[in-house]
Amino acid sequence: MIILGIDPGLARVGYGVIEVQERAPWRPGEPRAEPGVQRLLDCGMIRTDPGRSEGERMVEIAADLRWLIRRWRPELAAVEKFFFYRSSTTIAVVQARGVVIMTLARFAIPVVEFPPMQIKLALAGHGHAEKDEVLAAVMRELNLEHPPRPDDAADALAVALTGWFQR
Repeated sequence: MIILGIDPGLARVGYGVIEVQERAPWRPGEPRAEPGVQRLLDCGMIRTDPGRSEGERMVEIAADLRWLIRRWRPELAAVEKFFFYRSSTTIAVVQARGVVIMTLARFAIPVVEFPPMQIKLALAGHGHAEKDEVLAAVMRELNLEHPPRPDDAADALAVALTGWFQR
């Protein structure tokens, strides 16, 4: 199964693509199979041009996301729910998240959504985990020697892994 994780934003949309090799179902008389093995396929960031209008930036996000979907053909998308706080960018980020959800729906990709605390709980064991604890869990789960960069991509991989764990 290929899972696309998304950390939405207007200026930067983090993405992470993982593949989970599921084991064959257990049959009586056979040893129990290990759980699925996750591996990193791709990660990065969609950047939008700050000199363009919000509408044009939304179009950039949709176009780049369509390209990622066509390239990797994910069977599931996991998207971080927006954590509301008072900021001048709150509405733009929520709108960008809507573009992400709409684009995934156009490709009929099932979407699961998780708030930050649930992602931290799934990966680090508690909902108030620090960023470095979540990053260490991502590296462990994907068997990575070096942290994925940029941070937005690492966050998106955490979202993708949560999608796998919570499916």
